[in-house]
Amino acid sequence: MPSYSILVSAEIFILILLIVTAVGFDFTNGFHDTGNAMATSIATGALKPKAAVAVSAVLNLVGGFLSVEVAITVTTSVLKIQKKSGGLVAGLSPEKAMFIIFAGLIGGILWNLVTWLFGLPSSSSHALFGGLIGSGLAAIGTSGINWNGLVVKVIIPAVLSPFIAGAIAAIGTFLVYATTKRSRKSAKDRGFRWGQVATASLVSLAHGTGDAQKTMGVIALALIAHGSLSDKSIKADGLPVWIIVLCAGAIALGTYIGGWRIIRTLGKGLVEIEAPQGMAAEASSAAIILTSSSLGMALSTTHVATGSIMGSGLGKPGAKVRWAVAGRMAAGWIITLPCAAIVGALSYFVGHLVGGAAGAGLIFVILVGLAAFIYLRAQKQKVDAANVNAAWDDSTNSVAPSERPEATRVA
Repeated sequence: MPSYSILVSAEIFILILLIVTAVGFDFTNGFHDTGNAMATSIATGALKPKAAVAVSAVLNLVGGFLSVEVAITVTTSVLKIQKKSGGLVAGLSPEKAMFIIFAGLIGGILWNLVTWLFGLPSSSSHALFGGLIGSGLAAIGTSGINWNGLVVKVIIPAVLSPFIAGAIAAIGTFLVYATTKRSRKSAKDRGFRWGQVATASLVSLAHGTGDAQKTMGVIALALIAHGSLSDKSIKADGLPVWIIVLCAGAIALGTYIGGWRIIRTLGKGLVEIEAPQGMAAEASSAAIILTSSSLGMALSTTHVATGSIMGSGLGKPGAKVRWAVAGRMAAGWIITLPCAAIVGALSYFVGHLVGGAAGAGLIFVILVGLAAFIYLRAQKQKVDAANVNAAWDDSTNSVAPSERPEATRVA
């Protein structure tokens, strides 16, 4: 009886740490992805920086309550820890299953923070999935991954979405400029800035329907592993309300904090964007994200938004696209899954080596320490609402504004 009590206590401790870490991931997802919706509106002056992140935060919160399709995808399409008939797969204890999810979350958070530091708009979704894949492989092997679901629901959309979004945005931008070429520039910009406010708001709402659901799905998966929830009850009755409130609130708070480094890269680094381009890009992003969420596809909003912004540059005659910045982003996309997987696997090995509640506590402390280090490092070259629109330094392609007067001028 005493050993059983200790086991239950260890499971509950790991579950609590897992939920806290999942909320932390959701928070990083919020500030990491704010730029997907608001970067172009901030860059063109359609919205003031602080107002933009406030609007985005509220709409992310609302979006989190609108759907559970993506959450269900996360519980079934990445890890194979549950049998179709119910219960965990053979040889997998609740503690081990939760440890896998916990370690995967650490991989996702650390990759989000590293890419935020460098201003790289990589996919928070792929960071999460990469972490889960790495910890799953470390704990179970290849049989622990739902390869079919991963390819259909994650990999194929990841490859196709930037190109589809880019093509739609390019066509939309070309048509916008073609049909308004006789309009006065001042009147045209004013009208399209109002359009940007509407389309950027729609992207924020769409982001909430997709990305908030991913963390909800992770917490639900942990509760399934613990035995407190079943996938059948989720499909029949939806997620428990407290999970929705917790995750929607966390992603909204992260959004309001404002991931200024990534907002700067998307708004100033890729293309010197104008209001008509911004509206075309955001409309393209919103349409694709909302469609994918309704189909349960765990699409990367970062890939969609970046593809749309690139497309808006290609669709405007004479626009300049900074291919060096685009290349750096593409490289980040390619390595996101494997890098997050490596961190997830290492987290599992370190925690499993110590074992139990002590192992979970150790890797949590390591996570907090590394997160604090990355945050302090970012403060040495701070990007915030005051300098997010400073002129881009083409000589360095750096997210942090140069100290040269001509490069710190706010647009």
